[in-house]
Amino acid sequence: MKDTDIKRLLYTHSLCIFSIILSIFIPSFFLENFSILETHLTWLCICSVFVTAVNLVLYLVVKPNASSKRSSLSFKVTRFVKCCVYFLMSCFTFHVIFVLYGAPLIELVLETFLFAVTLSTFTTVPCLCLLGPNIKAWLRVFSRNGVTSVWENSLQITTISSFVGAWLGAFPIPLDWERPWQVWPISCTLGATFGYVAGLFISPLWIYWNRKQLTYKNN
Repeated sequence: MKDTDIKRLLYTHSLCIFSIILSIFIPSFFLENFSILETHLTWLCICSVFVTAVNLVLYLVVKPNASSKRSSLSFKVTRFVKCCVYFLMSCFTFHVIFVLYGAPLIELVLETFLFAVTLSTFTTVPCLCLLGPNIKAWLRVFSRNGVTSVWENSLQITTISSFVGAWLGAFPIPLDWERPWQVWPISCTLGATFGYVAGLFISPLWIYWNRKQLTYKNN
């Protein structure tokens, strides 16, 4: 494992965190009365767009899984279409899971779906950027001892932390504190966001701290 790989990982994660910060402050210059709580659905859309755009740009610039083989235009178009389909499938799958776990079935459908879009942005988009629409590669990365690079190791951490954050965010909802952030799905989306940011911050540090113990199959 090279220290340069960890530095590149730290820089890319810093930009991803910066994209979330931008999604909080930039809209306030163009939208009146913009805030995370009062205009939560608007912020979810903006945050998802910002994070997705930064992930795509970073993937094209950094190219963590660069291949020596040249791909044809038709292959790239097919791959892009598959990625879009996978993302939509992820959104609908998360939406169904949320409903099964107690989210309103008919009421607040838009809120639930945008939460699914946001969680897909934090989890599925990085998987698609790094691994592509390849289910076998996804299963390999999230299996025990299946990672082959610091990027995949980081992907594990950020994805799991996003899920854990969303799960922890659901705990305050039934409490009778009567706070505005307890309205569905604000606490869950905030939890997922904090979990995603925590994963971005922790993963490079954890990998650097354990770099002597970590071994990858392609090294």
